[in-house]
Amino acid sequence: MQARHFEFGSTHASKLTRLGLLAAIVLGVAASFQLSSPIAAEQPRALPSPLVDEQTGAASEVAVFAGGCFWGVQGVFQHVKGVTNAVSGYSGGDKSTAEYETVSSGTTGHAESVKVSFIPSEVSYGRLLQIYFSVAHNPTELNRQGPDTGTQYRSEIFAANPDQARIAKSYIAQLDKAGAFGAPIVTQISALKGFYPAEGYHQDFLTLNQTYPYIAINDLPKVEALKQMFPDSYRADPVLVSAMGTTN
Repeated sequence: MQARHFEFGSTHASKLTRLGLLAAIVLGVAASFQLSSPIAAEQPRALPSPLVDEQTGAASEVAVFAGGCFWGVQGVFQHVKGVTNAVSGYSGGDKSTAEYETVSSGTTGHAESVKVSFIPSEVSYGRLLQIYFSVAHNPTELNRQGPDTGTQYRSEIFAANPDQARIAKSYIAQLDKAGAFGAPIVTQISALKGFYPAEGYHQDFLTLNQTYPYIAINDLPKVEALKQMFPDSYRADPVLVSAMGTTN
């Protein structure tokens, strides 16, 4: 069931308003079934730190993660210390198809993604991976997350350099060997070839719409899990795209 990405009209405002009504219905139904899967939020889990991590003297770096709806993934990383910006967007396809309605068809090769800009001396790439796998999404779900289905919701790491690819591959092998999820991790690792920021109304969506039922059910629990499981990495005030004035 796709509780978020139904198409209802020509304007984004109209679509989001009607989505809110639909999501409210979904919320009531979910509550009556104690938020049973697949409507319920993904369950976070405490995972070990990567045995292999990045060693770099760079002042700043970027990482791109796809893990279902970009609203929640962006919201999580905006609360991580050392992150200077987190932008929702599209990666994996061509620039010409990097547009929400087109990506939602599931035929563009794009995944809803988040570009995370960070300071390696404050938060390592390995720590970002640990948060990504622990609380941002469920890496055992193939081409879906929670209520959203389609290749645009796949789990994928777009490595900005060979070192990131090496570390991500090592961490997945580490988690699979430990049986951390009780099921194989299906996360893909690809070289980052392009990232295209999503439309403005998608940016900072979690922070700006905390009473929106989809956010309340699926995404706010992820931020709370970050706070509880990674207190040393959590910051209460998120870094917002709107405050930065840019999506680059």
